[in-house]
Amino acid sequence: MIIIGEKINGTIPAVKEAIEKRDAAFIADRAVKQTEAGAHFIDVCASTAPELEIETLKWLMAVVQDATDTPLCIDSPNPRVIEEVFKYANKPGLLNSISEEGDKCEVLLPMMAGNAWEVIGLTCDNNGIPNDLETKIKITSSMVEKAAAYGVTPDRIHIDPCVMALSTENSSMLNFAAEIRAIKALYPTIHVTGAISNISFGLPVRPLLNKTAMAFAIEAGMDSAVMDPLNREMMGTIFASYALMGQDKHCRKYSKAFRAGVIGIVGK
Repeated sequence: MIIIGEKINGTIPAVKEAIEKRDAAFIADRAVKQTEAGAHFIDVCASTAPELEIETLKWLMAVVQDATDTPLCIDSPNPRVIEEVFKYANKPGLLNSISEEGDKCEVLLPMMAGNAWEVIGLTCDNNGIPNDLETKIKITSSMVEKAAAYGVTPDRIHIDPCVMALSTENSSMLNFAAEIRAIKALYPTIHVTGAISNISFGLPVRPLLNKTAMAFAIEAGMDSAVMDPLNREMMGTIFASYALMGQDKHCRKYSKAFRAGVIGIVGK
Protein backbone atom coordinates (compact mmCIF):
# COMPACT_ATOMS: atom_id res chain seq x y z
CA MET A 1 0.00 0.00 0.00
CA ILE A 2 1.30 3.42 -0.99
CA ILE A 3 0.66 5.74 1.96
CA ILE A 4 0.13 9.46 1.28
CA GLY A 5 0.43 11.15 4.68
CA GLU A 6 -2.41 13.63 5.19
CA LYS A 7 -1.44 15.37 8.43
CA ILE A 8 0.02 18.61 7.01
CA ASN A 9 -3.15 20.27 5.80
CA GLY A 10 -4.35 23.76 6.68
CA THR A 11 -7.90 22.51 7.23
CA ILE A 12 -6.63 20.82 10.43
CA PRO A 13 -6.95 23.44 13.21
CA ALA A 14 -3.54 22.72 14.76
CA VAL A 15 -1.84 22.89 11.37
CA LYS A 16 -3.69 26.09 10.49
CA GLU A 17 -2.38 27.67 13.69
CA ALA A 18 1.16 26.46 12.98
CA ILE A 19 0.98 27.96 9.48
CA GLU A 20 -0.23 31.30 10.83
CA LYS A 21 2.57 31.35 13.44
CA ARG A 22 5.13 29.91 10.99
CA ASP A 23 5.86 27.21 13.56
CA ALA A 24 8.40 25.21 11.56
CA ALA A 25 9.14 22.82 14.44
CA PHE A 26 5.50 21.70 14.56
CA ILE A 27 5.34 21.06 10.81
CA ALA A 28 8.72 19.31 10.76
CA ASP A 29 7.69 17.03 13.63
CA ARG A 30 4.57 15.97 11.73
CA ALA A 31 6.61 15.26 8.62
CA VAL A 32 9.18 13.16 10.47
CA LYS A 33 6.60 11.16 12.41
CA GLN A 34 4.65 10.34 9.24
CA THR A 35 7.86 9.22 7.56
CA GLU A 36 8.78 7.01 10.52
CA ALA A 37 5.30 5.48 10.42
CA GLY A 38 5.76 4.44 6.80
CA ALA A 39 4.46 7.28 4.62
CA HIS A 40 5.70 7.14 1.01
CA PHE A 41 4.64 10.74 0.29
CA ILE A 42 4.00 13.71 2.58
CA ASP A 43 0.99 15.73 1.45
CA VAL A 44 1.38 19.49 1.88
CA CYS A 45 -1.82 21.52 1.56
CA ALA A 46 -2.01 25.17 2.60
CA SER A 47 -5.80 25.67 2.59
CA THR A 48 -5.28 29.39 3.04
CA ALA A 49 -6.73 32.43 1.31
CA PRO A 50 -5.84 32.32 -2.42
CA GLU A 51 -3.50 35.29 -2.20
CA LEU A 52 -1.47 33.53 0.52
CA GLU A 53 -1.43 30.01 -0.89
CA ILE A 54 1.72 30.14 -3.02
CA GLU A 55 3.94 31.60 -0.32
CA THR A 56 2.45 29.28 2.30
CA LEU A 57 3.05 26.19 0.15
CA LYS A 58 6.63 27.27 -0.55
CA TRP A 59 7.20 27.58 3.20
CA LEU A 60 5.59 24.21 3.96
CA MET A 61 7.62 22.52 1.23
CA ALA A 62 10.87 23.99 2.52
CA VAL A 63 10.17 22.95 6.12
CA VAL A 64 9.18 19.40 5.20
CA GLN A 65 12.11 18.92 2.83
CA ASP A 66 14.53 20.11 5.49
CA ALA A 67 13.05 17.57 7.91
CA THR A 68 12.75 14.44 5.75
CA ASP A 69 13.74 12.97 2.39
CA THR A 70 10.23 11.55 1.84
CA PRO A 71 8.85 12.92 -1.46
CA LEU A 72 6.18 15.60 -1.35
CA CYS A 73 2.59 15.40 -2.50
CA ILE A 74 1.88 18.98 -3.59
CA ASP A 75 -1.80 19.57 -2.92
CA SER A 76 -3.96 22.43 -4.18
CA PRO A 77 -7.34 22.73 -5.92
CA ASN A 78 -5.73 25.37 -8.14
CA PRO A 79 -3.40 23.86 -10.78
CA ARG A 80 -1.75 27.24 -11.33
CA VAL A 81 -0.60 27.25 -7.72
CA ILE A 82 0.99 23.81 -8.15
CA GLU A 83 2.59 25.02 -11.37
CA GLU A 84 4.11 27.96 -9.49
CA VAL A 85 5.58 25.98 -6.56
CA PHE A 86 6.54 22.86 -8.53
CA LYS A 87 10.11 24.09 -9.07
CA TYR A 88 10.76 24.24 -5.33
CA ALA A 89 10.52 20.46 -4.89
CA ASN A 90 13.90 18.79 -4.34
CA LYS A 91 12.87 15.53 -6.02
CA PRO A 92 9.94 14.07 -7.97
CA GLY A 93 6.88 13.36 -5.89
CA LEU A 94 3.13 13.43 -6.38
CA LEU A 95 0.85 16.14 -7.80
CA ASN A 96 -2.59 16.41 -6.21
CA SER A 97 -4.49 16.57 -8.50
CA ILE A 98 -5.86 16.42 -12.06
CA SER A 99 -9.43 15.74 -13.18
CA GLU A 100 -11.63 16.55 -16.15
CA GLU A 101 -12.62 19.76 -14.38
CA GLY A 102 -11.43 22.97 -16.04
CA ASP A 103 -7.86 22.94 -17.38
CA LYS A 104 -6.20 20.85 -14.69
CA CYS A 105 -4.91 18.21 -17.09
CA GLU A 106 -3.67 20.82 -19.54
CA VAL A 107 -1.73 22.66 -16.81
CA LEU A 108 -0.26 19.80 -14.79
CA LEU A 109 0.42 16.96 -17.23
CA PRO A 110 3.01 18.88 -19.32
CA MET A 111 4.99 19.38 -16.09
CA MET A 112 5.39 15.58 -15.82
CA ALA A 113 7.03 15.06 -19.20
CA GLY A 114 10.57 13.68 -18.98
CA ASN A 115 10.65 13.14 -15.22
CA ALA A 116 9.42 10.69 -12.58
CA TRP A 117 6.58 12.72 -11.05
CA GLU A 118 3.33 10.92 -10.30
CA VAL A 119 -0.19 12.36 -10.16
CA ILE A 120 -3.55 11.80 -8.49
CA GLY A 121 -6.50 11.82 -10.88
CA LEU A 122 -9.99 12.47 -9.52
CA THR A 123 -12.94 10.95 -11.38
CA CYS A 124 -14.90 14.19 -11.65
CA ASP A 125 -15.52 16.79 -14.34
CA ASN A 126 -17.27 20.12 -14.78
CA ASN A 127 -20.53 18.45 -13.77
CA GLY A 128 -19.11 17.31 -10.44
CA ILE A 129 -18.65 13.75 -9.19
CA PRO A 130 -20.69 11.28 -11.26
CA ASN A 131 -22.69 8.54 -9.56
CA ASP A 132 -22.33 5.91 -12.27
CA LEU A 133 -19.43 3.59 -13.04
CA GLU A 134 -19.58 4.21 -16.79
CA THR A 135 -18.90 7.94 -16.45
CA LYS A 136 -16.08 7.40 -13.94
CA ILE A 137 -14.41 4.94 -16.32
CA LYS A 138 -14.84 7.42 -19.19
CA ILE A 139 -13.18 10.17 -17.14
CA THR A 140 -10.36 7.80 -16.11
CA SER A 141 -9.71 6.80 -19.73
CA SER A 142 -9.66 10.43 -20.83
CA MET A 143 -7.06 11.34 -18.19
CA VAL A 144 -4.93 8.31 -19.04
CA GLU A 145 -5.00 9.21 -22.75
CA LYS A 146 -4.09 12.84 -22.06
CA ALA A 147 -1.24 11.71 -19.78
CA ALA A 148 0.10 9.37 -22.46
CA ALA A 149 0.63 12.35 -24.77
CA TYR A 150 3.33 13.53 -22.33
CA GLY A 151 4.89 10.11 -21.79
CA VAL A 152 3.12 9.58 -18.47
CA THR A 153 2.35 5.88 -18.15
CA PRO A 154 -0.53 4.46 -16.05
CA ASP A 155 1.84 3.28 -13.30
CA ARG A 156 2.51 6.97 -12.52
CA ILE A 157 -1.19 7.72 -12.07
CA HIS A 158 -3.22 7.29 -8.86
CA ILE A 159 -6.92 7.28 -9.78
CA ASP A 160 -9.29 8.36 -7.00
CA PRO A 161 -12.83 7.11 -7.75
CA CYS A 162 -14.15 9.55 -5.11
CA VAL A 163 -15.91 7.32 -2.59
CA MET A 164 -19.28 8.72 -1.47
CA ALA A 165 -20.55 8.91 2.11
CA LEU A 166 -22.42 5.80 3.22
CA SER A 167 -24.90 8.04 5.05
CA THR A 168 -26.14 9.44 1.73
CA GLU A 169 -25.54 6.44 -0.58
CA ASN A 170 -26.40 3.03 0.83
CA SER A 171 -24.36 1.22 -1.86
CA SER A 172 -21.33 3.49 -1.51
CA MET A 173 -18.84 0.76 -0.56
CA LEU A 174 -20.17 -1.69 -3.11
CA ASN A 175 -19.95 0.97 -5.81
CA PHE A 176 -16.43 1.94 -4.74
CA ALA A 177 -15.25 -1.67 -4.86
CA ALA A 178 -16.79 -2.10 -8.32
CA GLU A 179 -15.06 1.07 -9.52
CA ILE A 180 -11.69 -0.12 -8.19
CA ARG A 181 -12.05 -3.48 -9.93
CA ALA A 182 -13.16 -1.93 -13.21
CA ILE A 183 -10.29 0.58 -13.27
CA LYS A 184 -7.68 -2.07 -12.43
CA ALA A 185 -9.13 -4.41 -15.08
CA LEU A 186 -8.79 -1.69 -17.72
CA TYR A 187 -5.35 -0.48 -16.58
CA PRO A 188 -3.61 -3.22 -14.53
CA THR A 189 -0.57 -1.09 -13.63
CA ILE A 190 -2.50 2.00 -12.56
CA HIS A 191 -2.78 2.84 -8.84
CA VAL A 192 -6.17 3.33 -7.23
CA THR A 193 -6.24 5.69 -4.27
CA GLY A 194 -8.69 7.59 -2.11
CA ALA A 195 -9.48 9.16 1.24
CA ILE A 196 -11.37 6.18 2.62
CA SER A 197 -12.54 8.12 5.71
CA ASN A 198 -15.01 10.02 3.52
CA ILE A 199 -17.23 6.95 3.57
CA SER A 200 -18.12 7.37 7.26
CA PHE A 201 -19.06 11.06 7.16
CA GLY A 202 -22.09 11.79 9.33
CA LEU A 203 -22.13 8.39 11.03
CA PRO A 204 -21.19 7.28 14.58
CA VAL A 205 -18.07 5.27 15.44
CA ARG A 206 -16.38 6.42 12.24
CA PRO A 207 -13.08 4.56 12.84
CA LEU A 208 -14.91 1.22 12.75
CA LEU A 209 -16.44 1.97 9.36
CA ASN A 210 -13.17 3.38 8.03
CA LYS A 211 -11.12 0.29 8.97
CA THR A 212 -13.70 -2.09 7.57
CA ALA A 213 -13.99 -0.08 4.35
CA MET A 214 -10.20 -0.11 3.99
CA ALA A 215 -10.15 -3.91 4.15
CA PHE A 216 -12.91 -4.11 1.51
CA ALA A 217 -11.07 -1.64 -0.73
CA ILE A 218 -7.74 -3.48 -0.48
CA GLU A 219 -9.44 -6.75 -1.40
CA ALA A 220 -10.93 -4.98 -4.44
CA GLY A 221 -7.49 -3.75 -5.51
CA MET A 222 -6.93 -0.31 -3.98
CA ASP A 223 -3.16 0.06 -3.50
CA SER A 224 -2.76 3.72 -2.51
CA ALA A 225 -4.41 5.80 0.21
CA VAL A 226 -4.52 9.37 1.49
CA MET A 227 -4.52 8.73 5.24
CA ASP A 228 -2.97 9.25 8.65
CA PRO A 229 0.00 6.84 8.89
CA LEU A 230 0.12 7.45 12.64
CA ASN A 231 -3.24 5.71 13.02
CA ARG A 232 -1.93 2.36 14.27
CA GLU A 233 -5.29 0.62 13.99
CA MET A 234 -5.77 1.66 10.36
CA MET A 235 -2.20 0.67 9.55
CA GLY A 236 -2.90 -2.62 11.27
CA THR A 237 -5.93 -3.16 9.05
CA ILE A 238 -3.75 -2.62 5.98
CA PHE A 239 -1.04 -5.09 7.03
CA ALA A 240 -3.64 -7.61 8.24
CA SER A 241 -5.56 -7.38 4.95
CA TYR A 242 -2.50 -8.21 2.86
CA ALA A 243 -1.62 -11.07 5.20
CA LEU A 244 -5.14 -12.51 5.04
CA MET A 245 -5.12 -12.23 1.24
CA GLY A 246 -1.99 -14.38 1.07
CA GLN A 247 0.17 -11.49 -0.10
CA ASP A 248 2.53 -11.43 2.91
CA LYS A 249 4.70 -14.56 2.97
CA HIS A 250 4.73 -16.08 6.46
CA CYS A 251 3.13 -12.79 7.66
CA ARG A 252 6.62 -11.28 7.82
CA LYS A 253 5.58 -7.72 7.02
CA TYR A 254 2.70 -7.90 9.49
CA SER A 255 4.99 -9.19 12.23
CA LYS A 256 7.70 -6.65 11.45
CA ALA A 257 5.19 -3.79 11.59
CA PHE A 258 3.99 -5.04 14.98
CA ARG A 259 7.52 -5.21 16.36
CA ALA A 260 8.21 -1.71 15.06
CA GLY A 261 5.11 -0.35 16.78
CA VAL A 262 3.55 0.73 13.47
CA ILE A 263 0.40 -1.33 14.07
CA GLY A 264 -1.62 -2.01 17.17
CA ILE A 265 -4.90 -1.56 19.03
CA VAL A 266 -5.68 1.62 20.95
CA GLY A 267 -4.85 1.09 24.60
CA LYS A 268 -2.55 -1.87 23.87
